[in-house]
Amino acid sequence: MTLDAFVAAELATPLPPPVAAMAERLAREPDVAAVLFYGSVLRTGDLDGVLDFYVLTDARRGGLLHRTATRWLWPDVSFHEMAIGDAVLRAKVATMPLKTFADAASGRMLDTTIWTRFVQPATLAWVRDADTAGRVRAGVAAAAATAAGYAAALGPEDGTADSYWRALFRQTYRAELRVEKPGREDQILRYDPARWQRLLPLAWEAGGIGYAMAGEILAPRGDRARSLRQWRTRRRAGKSLNAARLVKAAFTFDGAARYGLWKIERHTGIHIPLTPWRERHPILAAPTVLWWVMRARSREVAP
Repeated sequence: MTLDAFVAAELATPLPPPVAAMAERLAREPDVAAVLFYGSVLRTGDLDGVLDFYVLTDARRGGLLHRTATRWLWPDVSFHEMAIGDAVLRAKVATMPLKTFADAASGRMLDTTIWTRFVQPATLAWVRDADTAGRVRAGVAAAAATAAGYAAALGPEDGTADSYWRALFRQTYRAELRVEKPGREDQILRYDPARWQRLLPLAWEAGGIGYAMAGEILAPRGDRARSLRQWRTRRRAGKSLNAARLVKAAFTFDGAARYGLWKIERHTGIHIPLTPWRERHPILAAPTVLWWVMRARSREVAP
């Protein structure tokens, strides 16, 4: 099997009807080229959680100022709640141009987030036409090859596929200014370990990396020093890029208040109503919301 065939089969995995229905609704804007579904709900099937979608468009959205910002600080992020049948599904949606997605997946940009996310399982939930489907498949395959190339440089001189992927995720989490707890990579890699074992040699072959194999032990061959130099550049830029994106998201996250209040209630059981003012001004409302949460928690533990 080739990497392209592996990716094509994975992207074609059937989705639960409610997820497919939500993806179809997200695709109603005329500039949408494709919708990818990925993340923890894809692995667990727990539709009570937040679904993760990437909406790929023909071009950057918004006015001149917004398009200029998203040229470097993509994606746009939004939160959606939709009634699908008898259930209410919630989704966090990242939106970016398909061309930018392809460039980032191939490693032509400093960013690490796209190829680290899409080396993980994903499904093509909606696509406009066969030509676009081919472009998306090529982008996801490029993400796998890019990630595997850095895994070869960041991992041991020889080891199991798991050891290379584990080294990659540990390093990218550190570079991306994330708040993941230590061992977060375990949640990713323990889902279908055989998948990760199959994927690594296919991705190395597609990326032009030779390797020796003895049983489950792999030993990549290539210019490790060159890849490490490239990685150090990305690592230095990673936290700054992520910090800038967080600042942008603070002012442009569509549905931030609804998402935040839902998360608070889900994790603490504390219901805080969504008012029109909180909807319009989530940053200004945050201190008051925090005060409400702290007061409610203090009442819970009071004798």
